[in-house]
Amino acid sequence: MKSRNWVRLFLSTLLIGAISTIITGFAVKWSEYKELFIASDFVEILMVIFWLIGVGFIFSIISQMGFFAYLSVHRIGQGLFKGAWSPAQIVLIAFVLFDLIYFRFQVFATEGETISSYVWVPVGIFVFSLIIAYFKSKQTNRKAFIPAAFFMFVVTVIEWVPAIRANDESWLYLMIFPLLICNAYQLLILPKITKQKS
Repeated sequence: MKSRNWVRLFLSTLLIGAISTIITGFAVKWSEYKELFIASDFVEILMVIFWLIGVGFIFSIISQMGFFAYLSVHRIGQGLFKGAWSPAQIVLIAFVLFDLIYFRFQVFATEGETISSYVWVPVGIFVFSLIIAYFKSKQTNRKAFIPAAFFMFVVTVIEWVPAIRANDESWLYLMIFPLLICNAYQLLILPKITKQKS
């Protein structure tokens, strides 16, 4: 990829991260922020927006680091494991899905909580990952499905670890949606960018 195209990808992903974090931030904490709109406190609203933009930039950079790290790991995996790399990724996807449900339940569940409350978010991320992987395979070829699903699910969960460890519901949602959007954007836009001549 030419440096000009990399800069375009970097800046556009930053913008995606900022916008998605602003929307997610107001949606997640609307019960707190709606008072600002009712009171027409535009200075405070702008301060919240600027704070969310900064957080969105951080999420975007985490997403981009994960994306380029995965591109390297994928090349190494193809070289070392050859035909076994795709099955290995399927096993890792299953392992991470199980861990995200079971171990979060074991560590964070309070008395009276059932495991069902820890299932729907990981399953939602998994389903979204499969949808993006489907579009990626349609965009390129069938062989891209498993790597795309692996990146969208496993790498996103790894990027999400700081929020998982904090186990604060608002931070969990505030971080996961921008990460998924940035990762999906990078995955789907990369072929178009690399085909550009300038």
